[in-house]
Amino acid sequence: MQKEKIRVGIIGLGSIAHIAHLPILSTIENVEISAVMSQTYSKAQSVATKFGAKQAVQSLDEMVAAGIDCAFVLSPKQVHAESVIPLLKAGVDVFCEKPLAMTLRESEEMVNVAEQTKKILMVGFNRRFAPVYSKAKAAYGDRVPHAVFAEKNRPQTEYRATLENAIHMIDLMRWYCGECDEVEAYSNFEDPYYESLATAQLRFKSGAIGLLLASRSAGQWVERMELYGHNQSVFVESPDSVRVVDNEKETTVTMTPLAMGWARVEDKLGFKQSVEHFLDCVVERKQPLTNGVDALKTHELMNLILKKAGLPDLS
Repeated sequence: MQKEKIRVGIIGLGSIAHIAHLPILSTIENVEISAVMSQTYSKAQSVATKFGAKQAVQSLDEMVAAGIDCAFVLSPKQVHAESVIPLLKAGVDVFCEKPLAMTLRESEEMVNVAEQTKKILMVGFNRRFAPVYSKAKAAYGDRVPHAVFAEKNRPQTEYRATLENAIHMIDLMRWYCGECDEVEAYSNFEDPYYESLATAQLRFKSGAIGLLLASRSAGQWVERMELYGHNQSVFVESPDSVRVVDNEKETTVTMTPLAMGWARVEDKLGFKQSVEHFLDCVVERKQPLTNGVDALKTHELMNLILKKAGLPDLS
């Protein structure tokens, strides 16, 4: 890491900013939060005071003028493009929360602008950085599991629930299995923009099969994944444990020892690691693991799943 501080701007100061990014960025030694921006200027001022930001700003022009090296776009998914594209064009590297956008057209435009400007665009698929999921990946090494079952259930639906809730699991399945060439999917809903259930079966070019269950009428939040193949089984209970079983032994690793037992949600779900990865890429000028080009493939697969499930697609 460089000795000079990385000057960071933050756009969007809602729940994800307060749960993860603000606490993380405000405690990294070589980071200066140079500017924060929200829909409400008074909120930005309050957050600036609480987290030690240099200033609250009211526009992207003001934020760029603050001399930022990179920006975190944490605003609602419907308005990501209107921040990401101008920032990239202004020469600023961008970390954008998932999903990248609500349409493939906007997602493609953001990726194209990043390519044209040669700036870094990273999408916040933090599950790839979560210790339980990275350990599951490591258990197979270069091999592709034969089958992956992913389950992500939550109480109560929301706007574009499957896009919001299940995209992490689809991204993980791509990471484990490669690209997908065949999809069957189903859903339950009264309003197709507020579905209560989506399921999918995915056939990957590698030969692997993926199964997705994403309920939005569950009793509690549950996120788990099972991987099978090569005489090995891996069971992930996110965010706390990963169990690896073969025909000779069974090994369970829990996340309790992380941070000497003081691990928080941002450690266990990969938020901290993804932020640090982005900052390292900004300094070293390298492409992130979840760069825009790769993330666009997850969005394209998500679009196909929505269409096959009878839900509004990302057109």
